[in-house]
Amino acid sequence: MSLQPLDPASLSDTADSALEREVDAMLAEGALAGTAAQFSQPRGPDLLARTAAVERWHDQRANHGLWQYARSLEGAPYPIASIRDEAGTGARGINFASQDYLSLASHPGVAEAAARALRDAGPHSAGSAVLLGNTKTSLLLEQAIAGLVQAEHVALFPTGWGAAFGAITALLQPQDHVVIDQFAHASLRQGASAATPKVAVNRHLDVDHVRQLVGAIRARDTGHGILVVTEGLFSMDSDSPDLARLQAVCHEFGATLLVDVAHDLGALGPNGGGAIEAQGMLGKIDLVMGAFSKTFSSNGGFVATASRAVKRHLQLYAGPHMFSNALSPVQAAVILECVNIVRSSEGAALRADLLRNAEGLRRLLTDEGLACMGTPSAIVPVLIGSEKVSRLVGKLLFEQSVFVNQVEFPGVPVGASRLRLQLMANHNMQQLKRAAPVIGTAVARARAAIAAGEARLQGKQGNS
Repeated sequence: MSLQPLDPASLSDTADSALEREVDAMLAEGALAGTAAQFSQPRGPDLLARTAAVERWHDQRANHGLWQYARSLEGAPYPIASIRDEAGTGARGINFASQDYLSLASHPGVAEAAARALRDAGPHSAGSAVLLGNTKTSLLLEQAIAGLVQAEHVALFPTGWGAAFGAITALLQPQDHVVIDQFAHASLRQGASAATPKVAVNRHLDVDHVRQLVGAIRARDTGHGILVVTEGLFSMDSDSPDLARLQAVCHEFGATLLVDVAHDLGALGPNGGGAIEAQGMLGKIDLVMGAFSKTFSSNGGFVATASRAVKRHLQLYAGPHMFSNALSPVQAAVILECVNIVRSSEGAALRADLLRNAEGLRRLLTDEGLACMGTPSAIVPVLIGSEKVSRLVGKLLFEQSVFVNQVEFPGVPVGASRLRLQLMANHNMQQLKRAAPVIGTAVARARAAIAAGEARLQGKQGNS
């Protein structure tokens, strides 16, 4: 796989004047201004026409190469990959933007499992899981997931989003309560809002705050349910809650704990059981839900429980389970093969490779003066703060053939923009060592260029 040369020196003084002129144009035209929060609640009688404002904002950014969304991957999500931006501009470089944590999407055994399922069962489940959409493979997958998370009963969903939204909306009634981490995934937050108006948000990872909220709810309402919602590994911060303490709080007040393990299951834990296994909590969490789109090379999701009655309730009342077609035979076969690899000695070796990469990249980026958030995992978030800076960094890195996800609202709060680098087991130290100084230089140049550009703009406005 040939690769364009990465040279931090090319982002040096010789290019500064051109960057200054470009930043001046961006600031003058408003390409660096605003956030998606400004356009999230449009007003007006015409539902379609009132979307024009966000398109104008998009155009301002896209005209300067600052639109980070809707890029496309050409080929498999390898560590070295070719991508195109929405405008069709292509580049080939080091890929930190794909979610394939154990590199199983390119595993020959996974490809063979997909081909075999396609030959044997075809491409289509042809029904919801309740109405003949299950297959022999999907039933085997339920058993495999049950073994991985040590919860006997598993309901499969066509997407991870559907599993989160479906579980919460099926189990809660409008009179029930939700206590949810402030940084929980949108699928969990929207599920909570759709299920009940009684939603309380706890400070991130703050178990004492959870206890305070749950205790106050139970003190005034002994007749309705309380669901506490958190994640095993938060995907924007790469940190984890104290699951034992959270489950103890739930037991104390008669609440139920739901843990979303989308980003850690398979990729963390001695045997791939994720944060729950790492914290010694396998088989002890009330509800475990997750997605197959990170480590397991497919779409789809699941909810696991110790209760057969809970699974039955989800089958009947979780809309995405009842009213969406089930996982296809190919998807189920791919996920099942990935689970088998995760639980094998090969899976243990891949997790060791992934952790080595995570620790190595965090060390290299820290040496560049960057602030890596959270703890070592497949996700390496680099806090930037300013949306203006992170947008310019994203553009500079794309031009230097380093692909990262530049994240801002609605992915994170306004003013907390960051680069989210996603590692794979098949990344190597040479790639990390090539990329880290380019990232460090890009961040430094972007901060300096925007600060200088804003000072020049203020000077011009003051003289006018």
